[in-house]
Amino acid sequence: MKKVAILGFGFMGMTHAEYILKNSDLELVAIVDKNPTAVEEKLKFNTGNFATQGIDQEHVAQIRRYVSIDDCLEFEELDAVHICVHTDLHYEMTRKVLLHGKHVFLEKPFCLNIHQAEELIRIASEKERILMIGHVVRFMPPYQKLKEWIDNGTYGALKFLSLSRFSGVPAWGEWVDRRISYGSSGGALFDLLIHDIDYVNFILGKPGSIRCDYLPGLLSKHDYVSAMWNYLDKDIHVKIEGGNIFHATFPFQAGYMANFEQASVQYSTMKGDLILVATDSKVEELPSGAAGDGFYNEIAYFVQCINHNRPPVECLPESSLQTIQLCYDHL
Repeated sequence: MKKVAILGFGFMGMTHAEYILKNSDLELVAIVDKNPTAVEEKLKFNTGNFATQGIDQEHVAQIRRYVSIDDCLEFEELDAVHICVHTDLHYEMTRKVLLHGKHVFLEKPFCLNIHQAEELIRIASEKERILMIGHVVRFMPPYQKLKEWIDNGTYGALKFLSLSRFSGVPAWGEWVDRRISYGSSGGALFDLLIHDIDYVNFILGKPGSIRCDYLPGLLSKHDYVSAMWNYLDKDIHVKIEGGNIFHATFPFQAGYMANFEQASVQYSTMKGDLILVATDSKVEELPSGAAGDGFYNEIAYFVQCINHNRPPVECLPESSLQTIQLCYDHL
């Protein structure tokens, strides 16, 4: 079993804990958080865009706690660290862990500063450590199914793809009292829509052109985004829309619609167990698989890469850096 620590025990830290504890190849040995005594209290509440489930609180109670990542690295024999802190800390924390010779799973977004991301890629290469960014949509069954249909030409050539992702203004953790300064998270563009931007780049590559409109919100100047990507060489058009300009209790929803030569398909988290496939004569309902399984899948993939000493080719840090660059192309 690989020994891992979680740095940052907010919404995403708890999500990582749930799926690390479910993986027989991993042992969660430490939690690093600026308020380690509040870990049990955090587990009592469902926060974020979806509920964390199945975390064994008695198990978590036995896991060692640290306030400082430096102390954790000094006293624990770790193979890897899952970094789930605010975007502002991604560079500093990832650099520190890599220089200590540990593998790193870093939650998205990579780094808002391109040069810092490039430096982290260089350090990981020099240290021969795996650096993987958490682009979970790549590992979600409903989106994996869509990629399979595109790659295999199941319904003919793809002509149009529309992806959407909406939520209310975050109202958990440090978001509540706005301790996170305006723009520091990257706003909806870099923190929410980045999922769909990354996914489209993953399945189709960089577009020939991008047209984008955006609106400001409470977190940044681009908390609503509406973009059109054109692939003129492939005759494919992609729309990406979403944001978090709505009130805090607005229900999270994401999904896609795709028009192929022979069928049109639709998926939404609002009815997350099905994908609709429509032709001119009928509508078929296909099982989508659980989107939440993507979190288990990406963590399982990360540990497989560690075990086999191979780069994370399904989610290379160079690809994650290109996603950041594409986000900037929308501004």
